[in-house]
Amino acid sequence: MSIRTAAARTTLAAALAVSAGLGLAACGSSDDNGVAPAAATSSTSRPDPVATVPAVTGGSTAVALDAGFTDALTSLGLTPGTVGTATLTGGSISFPITGGTVTVYDKASGYRPWVQGVLFHEGSGLSLTAGGTTVELSDFTIDPGKPARLFGNVTVNGQLAAPSAPLFDLNGKDLGAPTQDANGNTVLQGTQVKISPEAAALLDSTFKTDAVKGGLLVGTSTISVQTK
Repeated sequence: MSIRTAAARTTLAAALAVSAGLGLAACGSSDDNGVAPAAATSSTSRPDPVATVPAVTGGSTAVALDAGFTDALTSLGLTPGTVGTATLTGGSISFPITGGTVTVYDKASGYRPWVQGVLFHEGSGLSLTAGGTTVELSDFTIDPGKPARLFGNVTVNGQLAAPSAPLFDLNGKDLGAPTQDANGNTVLQGTQVKISPEAAALLDSTFKTDAVKGGLLVGTSTISVQTK
């Protein structure tokens, strides 16, 4: 990681939080949010970045499950569980961050998107089981574009049903300011995670119901990203 100044370090920490916070600021209506995938373009010529993290080394994405979501699972007879390295304790499910990249440009330069990147969560996920059917949502990729979404693989009873499917929509309207924990990781709380219309249709088809609706609030995220 290359940081030019102490101010740039602060910018990087905040930008990582925005980028890692499941897309967050990108859910707003203003182009000044500036968070988008690396493939996005800008009408302003590309300046030199103020900071680059070519390889995010770790961290985690945790989601505190909303009571409405867990009640809906109970009413449908669905039991949540974990896949791979994910953990589920105290009503919160956590997925290790396994990689990614972040590049930060000076926001005042007018270059957009001023934060670019992607975050990966390989080898972990969420399972939903009813009767003899188990659906696994795994290998998540955060795409902080417009709209901000989380993609992942879907398997049904061990068979791949949908690769890189849009699983969750992300809303950062209640996003808090970034903080740092005792280990120096950047922490961001407050992004809402909601079931996407595509995932709702797939779950309804698999479990023979029409009760799963797009936009159902799954929970609120806490993102911790290693910045060094």
